[in-house]
Amino acid sequence: MQVTQVSAFLENRPGRLLYLLNVLADAQVNIIAHNIVDASDFGIVHLLVSDPEQALAAMRAAGLTCSSSEVLIVAVPDEPGAFVHKILMPLAQSGVNIEYSYAYATPETHEARIVLKLSDLTQGKKILAQLER
Repeated sequence: MQVTQVSAFLENRPGRLLYLLNVLADAQVNIIAHNIVDASDFGIVHLLVSDPEQALAAMRAAGLTCSSSEVLIVAVPDEPGAFVHKILMPLAQSGVNIEYSYAYATPETHEARIVLKLSDLTQGKKILAQLER
């Protein structure tokens, strides 16, 4: 499934993540998943949220530097090797690079959801859709 991910660029200092999350809470935006990429002076927070447009508007109004991008969410069985065999190998064999990924599990369904930022979203969707059949 293709979704819009929002990203915020934050100074790497205490309280900045709290500020971002309070901005989203005040805007009534629910966080579904997040990932933080650390650099020396700043961090990038990637977020899947209930309303990406509302999140971006709230972050911009709060003076935060933010952007959006399209990512894929794929479900795989929550078992050893599933990510490798069902996602990584087919994409690598097709020449589609994974720029970054993060995951979250849904134990009650025995599945993991993996968020993928791909070098070629269209080709990646095509490859992974063929595998679902």
